[in-house]
Amino acid sequence: MKFANSPLLSQRLPSWRSRLLLLCILAGFAVLAGWSIYLQGFNSAFLQEKGAQRYSRVIELPATRGRILDRNGQVLAVSTPVKSIWAIPEDAKLQPAQVNQLAKLLEMEPREVDRKLADSHDFVYLKRQIPPDVAARILALDLPGIHDQTEYRRYYPTGDVTAHILGFTGAGDVGLEGVELAYQSVLAGKSGSRRVIKDRRGDVVEDVDSIRPPRDGKDVVLALDDRIQYLAYANLRRAVIDNKAKAGSIVVLDARTGEVLALANMPTYNPNNRTRLTGAQLRNRALTDTFEPGSTMKPFTIALALDKGKFRFDSRIQTAPGWFTIGTATIHDSEPHGILTVAQVIQKSSNIGAAKIALTLPPEEMWHNFERLGFGHPLNLGFPGEVGGRVRPYQHWRPIEQATMAYGNGISVTLMQLAHAYLVFARNGDLIPLSLTKLDSPPLFGKQIFTEQTAHEVRAMLEMVEEPGGTAPKARVAGYLVAGKTGTAHKVEGGIYVNRYVASYVGFAPATDPRLVIAVMINEPSAGSYYGGDVAAPVFAKVMAGSLRDLGVAPDEPPQSLQALGQNAPAVKEGT
Repeated sequence: MKFANSPLLSQRLPSWRSRLLLLCILAGFAVLAGWSIYLQGFNSAFLQEKGAQRYSRVIELPATRGRILDRNGQVLAVSTPVKSIWAIPEDAKLQPAQVNQLAKLLEMEPREVDRKLADSHDFVYLKRQIPPDVAARILALDLPGIHDQTEYRRYYPTGDVTAHILGFTGAGDVGLEGVELAYQSVLAGKSGSRRVIKDRRGDVVEDVDSIRPPRDGKDVVLALDDRIQYLAYANLRRAVIDNKAKAGSIVVLDARTGEVLALANMPTYNPNNRTRLTGAQLRNRALTDTFEPGSTMKPFTIALALDKGKFRFDSRIQTAPGWFTIGTATIHDSEPHGILTVAQVIQKSSNIGAAKIALTLPPEEMWHNFERLGFGHPLNLGFPGEVGGRVRPYQHWRPIEQATMAYGNGISVTLMQLAHAYLVFARNGDLIPLSLTKLDSPPLFGKQIFTEQTAHEVRAMLEMVEEPGGTAPKARVAGYLVAGKTGTAHKVEGGIYVNRYVASYVGFAPATDPRLVIAVMINEPSAGSYYGGDVAAPVFAKVMAGSLRDLGVAPDEPPQSLQALGQNAPAVKEGT
């Protein structure tokens, strides 16, 4: 029987079925039309965003970090381009042999590469800051999902010589220590970005537009003089080694401007290679470590007494028999001196003389004098970790405490504070702020601390310290008159003084028209000598001599005085 003659075809279907089918088709078209209108008219932004995520990328354009220069334009820190290797884990389906090749070039273990490629994120760094030639060799392998990115790494041409003042940056070229951290907002600049179209392999096939151009960081010009800095560093290092000391610091200031021309500490580190860095190496001791300054404090108390009219330059003070009892405590000099003038109290570094002068002054006046000189609070140089030292409130001073503060016991300072305070004697009794950066013009005047006459009288006393019979003939500099003061202080541990010492010397030259102030501190010298005149003063002399010659400062010492340099007169030991 033929199919066309089938009785099933002769049966008529109900009319409602065709109508229902038509309505279903029309309803389907209506739903599709409505959904299309919804997607294209009301939810188009969502769909466009999802589509863009599949091909559009926003790439960060890193800004170049500004350079750090010394005052003469020498580059101290500069950012060099490097590469970072990153991956899209979903796309990076590598064979074991490819993983081994990649790991070898990255100097990583293959299992570490596998671990990172197993990450669930869309983006992962394999290794950052690698040389561009290594990155080129990796890209030449043509591995799926492996890409590179240009970044910057900081390079310090002077290495450990300037480590403590410059500091360093981290992996993202962000300042972590020193000037790099203090001037982060100036040096860093702002990154830019651009939108690109990438293919499935992550390769850029088209630039779409620039969203934000990068803004490079600005250069920072320091007050530092790299030649003086090297002199300071080299001589400090030699002194720490020769004296078998635990640590040391040196600061060089321009007496006319307050600019920090050099700052060095030992131990130090190389900021270009920080693989085995310790906290002791990192500390900028000239600003973060405090110590009892010893006899270097005597000139400040004596200057206050001169200013108040309590004493004159040639006033006589009885220091015999070499000891002085206050209550239950006794103050000693290193050797009996008998009657001394105020000037000789400085020259011979008599603790008894300084104590007797201090006890004629109201405690409040001494405290205010220390405070105005910058002791007891940070100098606000903007340097990370800077501390202010400690000066106890005068309301709680006992007579013995007031007496010992006159020669630097019971008070703690940083080396930078001490160098800064000595500007009052290198200048005309006024104190100007310090500056880490180069100044366009020097301050016209500072805060007047002592009268000009007092400053000049104390300067004359400080010149006597380097003469035969003083405590620091080793601080003398051929051709120049030097003024300064030695300090030797017992260290305090657990609230008691122990037989370990801090040796220091602070001075300036030429004494007739001071140009530089240099402060030196040697912590725990253990090679036999520990007095400031023997340990710290020679460092001062070498750095001062080289620095004055480098700056072209004219000699000021009378020719006949030069003969005394060859006599090597023994130094008088300090009272502290």
